[in-house]
Amino acid sequence: MSKKHPIISVTGSSGAGTSTVKHTFDQIFRREGIKAVSIEGDAFHRFDRAAMKAELESRAASGNSNFSHFSYEANELVELERVFRDYGETGKGRTRHYIHDATEAEKYGTPPGKFTEWAAFEDGSDILFYEGLHGSVVNDDVDLPKYADLKIGVVPVINLEWIQKIHRDRAHRGYTTEAVTDTILRRMHAYVHCITPQFTNTDINFQRVPVVDTSNPFIARWIPTADESLVVIRFRSPRGIDFPYLVSMIEGSWMSRANSIVIPGGKMDLAMQLILTPLIERLVRDSKRA
Repeated sequence: MSKKHPIISVTGSSGAGTSTVKHTFDQIFRREGIKAVSIEGDAFHRFDRAAMKAELESRAASGNSNFSHFSYEANELVELERVFRDYGETGKGRTRHYIHDATEAEKYGTPPGKFTEWAAFEDGSDILFYEGLHGSVVNDDVDLPKYADLKIGVVPVINLEWIQKIHRDRAHRGYTTEAVTDTILRRMHAYVHCITPQFTNTDINFQRVPVVDTSNPFIARWIPTADESLVVIRFRSPRGIDFPYLVSMIEGSWMSRANSIVIPGGKMDLAMQLILTPLIERLVRDSKRA
């Protein structure tokens, strides 16, 4: 952690909804006049699209059918830790972009499935914001949580996560349901061993729970709406959190445990604004005093 150059890390699986959460953070940064430099987890994949396909084929041929982007060894986690550490110490660092589609290719001048060149952060930022798969990893090689000042987990229940992934990948990436299902199955080992352990390291988790039937996510025709969901918000340490204020401000909310509040799904953005704005303001205020 760094008082002078704070870091926020948002971690969630593919289809968890971290992009929506990033939008809320962007709103807070813009409203509060905070200059944030953002990095994406995809930028720290080890392989581009063609190289990943070849790596998958090679590992499958050797009997390993569990390798995926969720796997530690498929990502440059040491480099990500270096970026966290360097930013915390100096306010400087570097990142790149992974190009997903033709729109991004036109924007960055790099073909789809490739990485842009590494580039230094702009000077004068107030905060570093990470959003991706591995923002709170602790293993034999890295310890990312010790460098992040605020760690957020985005963790919908798994059937909902799968529904969101299937619909996103079919609509925006042209995949079939069968292809997405194969990806989900291949990722399960790493999901259990690499993704879920991170959520014990996060400071706050947002878990969306549908209140409609999602028992077979592979045939679901639509994603449950926010109004068809509840959100469980868990605080690792409830110290300093004004729960009576939150319950009074968020209609329909209640405390389910001493460190957890449950809210209607449609109130998630409001809850994030109420909870995160003072935490972010404090990080920036403390950084200016350091």
